[in-house]
Amino acid sequence: MQDAYCIGIDFGTDSVRAIIVNARNGEEAASATYSYPRWRDGLYCNASLNQFRQHPLDYIEGLVYTVTHALDEAGAPVRSKVNAISVATTGSTPVAVDHNGTPLALHPDFTDDPDAMFLLWKDHTSMKETAEINAHAKKFETDYLRYVGGIYSSEWYWSKLLHVLRHNNFIKKHAVSFVEHCDWMPFLLTGGNDISRMKRSVCTAGHKGLWAADWEGYPPDIFFSSLDPLLTGFASSLPAKTFTADKTAGLISEEWVAKLGIGRNVIIGIGAMDAHMAAIGGQIEPYFLSKVMGTSTCDMLVAPEKEMKGKYVQGICGSVNGSIIPGMTGLEAGQSAFGDVYAWFRNLLSWPLKHLLNSQGNEEIKRITDKMIAELSHHASKIEVSVSSELSLDWFNGRRTPDANASLKASITGLNLGTDAPAIFRSLAEATCFGAKAIVDRFNEQGIAVKGIIGIGGVAKKSDFIMQMMADILNLPIRVNRSEQTAALGAAMFAATASGVYTKVEDAMLSMGKGFENPFNPSSDKNRLYEIRYQQYKATGNFVEENSAGVSG
Repeated sequence: MQDAYCIGIDFGTDSVRAIIVNARNGEEAASATYSYPRWRDGLYCNASLNQFRQHPLDYIEGLVYTVTHALDEAGAPVRSKVNAISVATTGSTPVAVDHNGTPLALHPDFTDDPDAMFLLWKDHTSMKETAEINAHAKKFETDYLRYVGGIYSSEWYWSKLLHVLRHNNFIKKHAVSFVEHCDWMPFLLTGGNDISRMKRSVCTAGHKGLWAADWEGYPPDIFFSSLDPLLTGFASSLPAKTFTADKTAGLISEEWVAKLGIGRNVIIGIGAMDAHMAAIGGQIEPYFLSKVMGTSTCDMLVAPEKEMKGKYVQGICGSVNGSIIPGMTGLEAGQSAFGDVYAWFRNLLSWPLKHLLNSQGNEEIKRITDKMIAELSHHASKIEVSVSSELSLDWFNGRRTPDANASLKASITGLNLGTDAPAIFRSLAEATCFGAKAIVDRFNEQGIAVKGIIGIGGVAKKSDFIMQMMADILNLPIRVNRSEQTAALGAAMFAATASGVYTKVEDAMLSMGKGFENPFNPSSDKNRLYEIRYQQYKATGNFVEENSAGVSG
């Protein structure tokens, strides 16, 4: 096989990363990263309202910067052999668009309107709308929530769309449709200018948008219009056909050839959510739960379609044929906060430093803050835990799965005057691992046996302390993929497949994958204590959930 290079682009929560990969062997030729400046400055966001919005210019500028810098780094011989680009994005991250498919935020009248921005996956402003969708779905003979675990989420497409339409008349007047970030980027790169011709990914459509082959597309318009007349026509305007990520969106447009300094025959692949692409880059296997561990987690499992007929896992983020690997059913779950929990505690501890020291001490503050998690982990690992030790709930951003409930809050119990920072940090880390166990238990309880764990992402690569604790709590071995950029690498694997270098993505995974590091194996002598602690975690969670009904928000 001759050298052919593919570009994988990962639009994450805080930044975008692009890598150029030799499709023959997975060797990385160059990479570049760009942090979103508007997002970094907190524009259009209000954490107290769970409002998290991103301007499309952050994405466009990041796309241009990362690809051009990576191409410059790789050099002319590589540049001339790039044959395909695919993108991975966060999701569900939709935006209101006009007839041309242009996000409204790119029009002068909307440039500073938060509702015209992309609504990031962790935006939970639509909790009221979510509750209404869940109640409304029970009125129909067809269970339109069947493939999303039976519970719709405020993190997803229809909740966000309805919330924006209800709260912003200007958006309501001008929005023709709402599109997912992973669908808009390929549309942009191929020069799309007609929203009706946009190719939509089965990944987001199935897991976040209620699309299903059973009802030949999206639920009928009456499902939405009877919930709220504002939704009339939105579902019927969406295409019934969706595409797997091994298909092509088209050729790159002349405009983007000029912007990126790239060849005219570059194929643009269908996009998908970052975690699903990361599962590919992390070399997912049937019945192994792939955990992408970043600010949140996204947990994915694939199984042959024929083995999944008639099986539905309640309370997860859905099961969709072809959403991860074409020909297999992709199942998704996850935790709304994972790395965010540790970052919250780090920021809590560093608050006095940042506010009491003058600006001349900022570099020193950053140096200390950057070391906090590692130092806390070191001391937390030495703590002798008992049944009466501090105990936490990990619901800092609500609960994604099992059984989505964005209104739930976290807690820390068992505090006393002897409690120190490492003890609290340890309880937080333990809580995130207990949250992971709740997901594994749900799969097992409903007939989908989890054979093992594949760890992917920042926490999996950086924290042996948390990974060993998770192996002990789950009582399962954990393999960590060697790749530092699994989402971008997965996108490159799909680009290689879409452009015909490989006939199926499994072949791309085999040739381009990085393999695994030494596994974390569970320690049998900790099983009994962790099982007791896990029962305490569940009991505390039940208490909080029962006593916060109607209060949280």
